[in-house]
Amino acid sequence: MNKVKSMQHVFIIGCKGIPAKYGGFETFVEKLIQFQKSNNIQYHVACAVKDLPNELTEFEYNGAHCFNIRWKKCGSARAIFYDIDAIRWSIDYVKKNGIKTPIFYVLACRIGPFMAYYKRKIIALGGQFFINPDGHEWRRGKWSVPIQKYWKISEKSMVKYSDLIVCDSKNIENYIQQDYMKYDPKTIYIAYGADTGRSALADDDPKLLSWYTDKGLQEKKYYLVVGRFVQENNFETMIREFMRSRTDKDFAIITTANDKFLNELEGRLHFKSDNRVKFVGTVYETELLKKIRENAYGYFHGHEVGGTNPSLLEALGSTELNLLLDVGFNHEVGEDGAFYWTKEDGNLAKLIGKADNKSVEERIAMGILAKKRISDWYSWDFIVDQYECLFLKDKNK
Repeated sequence: MNKVKSMQHVFIIGCKGIPAKYGGFETFVEKLIQFQKSNNIQYHVACAVKDLPNELTEFEYNGAHCFNIRWKKCGSARAIFYDIDAIRWSIDYVKKNGIKTPIFYVLACRIGPFMAYYKRKIIALGGQFFINPDGHEWRRGKWSVPIQKYWKISEKSMVKYSDLIVCDSKNIENYIQQDYMKYDPKTIYIAYGADTGRSALADDDPKLLSWYTDKGLQEKKYYLVVGRFVQENNFETMIREFMRSRTDKDFAIITTANDKFLNELEGRLHFKSDNRVKFVGTVYETELLKKIRENAYGYFHGHEVGGTNPSLLEALGSTELNLLLDVGFNHEVGEDGAFYWTKEDGNLAKLIGKADNKSVEERIAMGILAKKRISDWYSWDFIVDQYECLFLKDKNK
């Protein structure tokens, strides 16, 4: 007689919600549900909303049970209150519905000082507490020193009280194991995922051609970067080194430019005097952005804080030549499918010169290696398989 499998309920807390509009965690949750294979997992997803005029609203999205939590107006602390309210709501839901052995999966380490209290409640329910620490949030330049200290303290407590830490980078996993050795943390490595396959847009699609005309760009005649306009993504180094290079190509920067940081860079670099450097705004349409990546001559990636970065995976899956900052997070993803640069003066400029001299055959060969890295190890189908095995590991043994 076949054994009837019981349902595993997984409560996901920490993303801003689905359908995903932006953000790495939001996209992850969207894909986790989109590529779901097992009928024995029920996902419950917290979603942030500005206003809740009546009672908390619940809805279904692609088979996931979603619940709205108010996004309170309290500055940089609002994400902390959001996570606390979401975990409190989830615990009450488990009690009301008699759910057995729930898993609470918290994305990012914002609520560490409160986890001793909530961990006791989770234990009482027969549940487990999983976390994804993301990257080195406490090192991000956008935070003031007090907030950076809070992030580090919070991370410590989250690790201490977690039953399992899911790391999307081997470097992050090593960091957790070394820095928090006294807690004997239980960790597992499951990477972030990426879409595979080419853009649905053709090279002569009017939408693409209109964008090129508007931005003054041409196919295979530009280097590209896509990412948040923050210090730790090393825009200053990339722009300075590009300006030093003798390339005849443009540098297209897709970002939401922060005026204060932008003015600071202009004061130091005077990039407005170089008509090759083009801040081209944002592109939110998925297929158009993918096509812009595919048609770039090369891609720059300067992230140095964090785990497996989504924009890097997307670039490796689309662009032939990828020039990455040589840090552990980037090297473990790109391996031999990319070239690497340091922040040393002249290093990236020299690499740009070498990239400019690559033959068509050499560029195609590098693109094949990069895409193989994505298809072999970072496809969403593969990543979701790993998560489902994890969530169902202790069921029906």
